[in-house]
Amino acid sequence: MGNEKQKNVKGIKIRTINGAMIFMACVLYVLVIYATIQISIRYDELIAATDDYIACEKNAALVREGSDYLTEEVRLYVVTFNIQYVDHYPEEVNVTKRREKALDEMGKFPFSKKSGEYLENALLNSNKLISREFYAMKLVSAANEYDMELLPRELKDTQLTAEDRELSREELLQKAQSLVFDNAYQDAKALIMNNVNLFLEEIIEETGQRQSGSAGALESMIAKQRIYISILFVMNILVFIMNIVLVMRPLQLYINCIKEGKLMQIMGSYEFKYLALTYNDIFEINAANQEMLRHKAEHDPLTGIANRGSFDRMREILKASAKPVALLLIDVDEFKQINDGHGHSTGDYALKKVAKLLQEQFRANDYPARIGGDEFAVIMTDSTPRMKEVIIKKLVAIRKVLRNPEGDYPEITLSIGIAFSTEGMTEELYQKADKALYYVKEHGRNGYKFYDEM
Repeated sequence: MGNEKQKNVKGIKIRTINGAMIFMACVLYVLVIYATIQISIRYDELIAATDDYIACEKNAALVREGSDYLTEEVRLYVVTFNIQYVDHYPEEVNVTKRREKALDEMGKFPFSKKSGEYLENALLNSNKLISREFYAMKLVSAANEYDMELLPRELKDTQLTAEDRELSREELLQKAQSLVFDNAYQDAKALIMNNVNLFLEEIIEETGQRQSGSAGALESMIAKQRIYISILFVMNILVFIMNIVLVMRPLQLYINCIKEGKLMQIMGSYEFKYLALTYNDIFEINAANQEMLRHKAEHDPLTGIANRGSFDRMREILKASAKPVALLLIDVDEFKQINDGHGHSTGDYALKKVAKLLQEQFRANDYPARIGGDEFAVIMTDSTPRMKEVIIKKLVAIRKVLRNPEGDYPEITLSIGIAFSTEGMTEELYQKADKALYYVKEHGRNGYKFYDEM
């Protein structure tokens, strides 16, 4: 009746809801984490774009500074004739190399080839002025008749034209100043600055595009993250409501029913409905439970046959009877080795197997029991020594099965002592069966012995 009610239980299962909610929450948490990571990536891209622009702006400044420095040094020399400016100029060209280093740094940044070409053109135009500037410094050095051995190698290698070598000191100085101050020189400098400015304009445009793309992706990810968090918030509210409806309210009502000894109302989730039906069925199955408790008190929980207490009660009952009886005391040989070598589960299997065979081979009015860890007994009522052959056949059948185990289970052998009594169950009968059992153990185990044949 209880089972029939259980089959008809319908309702929402808390386990199913929890599983679904946990799965959805995990998915949403993963999405939130993913969105957070993407936000961080997009933010880093924005910062990287800005940092790249700043670095490129610094490189453009280096090209400008390097070119202006060379112009400043050559102009100071042609005006002041101070030879220290002649030393500073080649040091910038050959050692400091601010312009070249700036151009090399540009390869590290993810800007277009076009922007790099502007900076390359600025460097190229700056380099074109170097020969003009060296020539101007050579004119000044020649006009002032400086010792050429004291001048830098580039200046010594610069050769004046035959026409310029005929010029006077004033004419040489005037031409030197003209080379670095005239319109052509100014136009060349303007071209350099124009290339640098074009480079900066291109960098600004590309940086803006990068920042715009990253900002758009960042805004999209932030919007998605808000949606995921909002869904999580709604889910939490739903979980709270379902807990009240499906768990808390039924639980409180059931507690009151238990306190008041009333039947439970069928409500709430599947689990609580199932619990209520089970609780309501207790009165109907109480008798069956009592029978089960009695059975447990009389039977061995592992093997299912009678236990030692039940065996002793049967002995007491049969003491008052004068009917013939036989007693078999049975030990499982080397049971400790089976347990230790193959595990307790194999040991349990061996005990259950022996118990099952005893039940199958002996009569319904016989009484098999487990009286110890690996010890069994069988009381055979209305049995005399004339039944030896019957008993032997039963024992042979049992031993044959145990010697041919199933699967990987080990072979099991038994030591059995048997005694008969015509005066019912006496202490002497038990002692005789025990002595017969001891005899078998002393002579190699794996056998049986009748006491009257010893």
